[in-house]
Amino acid sequence: MTVFKRFSPASSTKNNARRNKLSKMIIFKYEQHIFSRMIIEWLGQSSFRIFSEDKTIYIDPAVGNYENAEKADIILVTHDHPDHFSKEKIKQISTDDTKLVCPLKVGAEIEGEIMKNGDEKEIGGIKIKAVASYNENKNAHNEGDGNGYIIELEGKKIYHAGDTDLVPEMNLLETDIALLPVGGTYTMDAEEAVAAAMILQPKLAIPMHWGHKTGHEEDATAFKEGIEMESDMEVKILQPGEKIEV
Repeated sequence: MTVFKRFSPASSTKNNARRNKLSKMIIFKYEQHIFSRMIIEWLGQSSFRIFSEDKTIYIDPAVGNYENAEKADIILVTHDHPDHFSKEKIKQISTDDTKLVCPLKVGAEIEGEIMKNGDEKEIGGIKIKAVASYNENKNAHNEGDGNGYIIELEGKKIYHAGDTDLVPEMNLLETDIALLPVGGTYTMDAEEAVAAAMILQPKLAIPMHWGHKTGHEEDATAFKEGIEMESDMEVKILQPGEKIEV
């Protein structure tokens, strides 16, 4: 037998107030979930655009189309090579409020906030750390000339390695998402990038620095397959312009 409980006007009003309070709590938690999401877009080579609730961050905006692109709150440049640093592309996505972060050699060519390996700063509530990014067995990238970056955003740490070999400093890094070069020639190859991922242990790894001047999709595939042989870590191979929600 179904029993229906009758509410007096007073208790009904009180009950409605409770429902309204509960509804607001549910909506707040739902909005928190929506706003805690983050979207990473690979633009090609080492160029990325990262969207959060109220921030747009570009890393190495040099490869890809930036006409009518979302304006940047923060731009990070790893080093001064033309496939990573383009004054023209930076101008296309900048406003008077855009903050540019870069190493010293880039800062000699464009106005920005200089960071060197080991420096940390906070911009608009986003924590940024510059980390080592260099070649040990190649002559393309000297130690101290460029930066990798760890960005703390929406409760996650994103590591953009820049153009680097497998270097000892990686043992000291903590990250949730790792953007790693795999193309070889001027950076780690796929095998070395797998070793780096095993050291870093991110939840998600995305291969980069392929498909432009050096490296091919086969290198990204070899990286993914190498990870899958060693770990259950998620690896996502993106195509230029493709996005992933994290």
